[in-house]
Amino acid sequence: MQNFTGTVHCLVDHKAYDLVDGVFLEDLDGPLTALIRQDYPKATNEDFICSEHLVHYRLMKMDQMIAKDYRQNHKLNQKLTRVLEKDKYQPVDVREQLEHSLTVGQRVADAVAHFGGSWPFIISFITVMILWIVINTLHIFGAHFDPYPFILLNLFLSMVAAIQAPLIMMSQNRSAEYDRMESVNDYHVNLKSEEEIRVLHSKMDHVIQQDQPNMLQLQKIQMEMLGSIESQVNELRRLQTYFDGHVDVVDDVQTSKQQPAKPESK
Repeated sequence: MQNFTGTVHCLVDHKAYDLVDGVFLEDLDGPLTALIRQDYPKATNEDFICSEHLVHYRLMKMDQMIAKDYRQNHKLNQKLTRVLEKDKYQPVDVREQLEHSLTVGQRVADAVAHFGGSWPFIISFITVMILWIVINTLHIFGAHFDPYPFILLNLFLSMVAAIQAPLIMMSQNRSAEYDRMESVNDYHVNLKSEEEIRVLHSKMDHVIQQDQPNMLQLQKIQMEMLGSIESQVNELRRLQTYFDGHVDVVDDVQTSKQQPAKPESK
């Protein structure tokens, strides 16, 4: 049978408690023991602390862990805010911006470049040259304004090439400007996205490496507290059973003493 008279003294209030009403410091984890020794520097592993005061230090540990997580999350949120505020660049629609800034000459250059690089232009140009050559060779309708070797046709071709080349170059320059603005816009967007992704990775690492272990540690502390309460309840039940048995024995003895003795028969 368990010795119900064995008691130890609590480190905090120096009162006598049963062994089931608390634990020794050597049975606690390091951070919780360190937290107790902050208030009692001379405490040793052989010292005893009752469950009532142990709950206080366990709650203090839980508060510290929760406060630490809040501080870390606040720092990460501030870092993300600084990243978003640091880059004032606003992404723009480059095509729309260029469309609204085009001049009449640039629109004409784009139209000429677009038509000059298409099959309708090539087919119509070849058709005109063939008709020009046939008319001046066969003297159709009595026309003979550019005899062989078609010097006037070569002049017109040279003029078309001389005019068309600068217009195409103007359109290409505008396309190059569009590509440059698009690349700058993409660079700033990618830079901002990279910074945000880096901060989000930091938050995910914090959740995986700190928040999850802390939650498990908090659950462990809660389970230890529930286990301590359950052991105390079981001990109280055993004590109640033990004392109820003694009370029944005492009542039986007292009842037997109070009953009068039966007279002897003659």
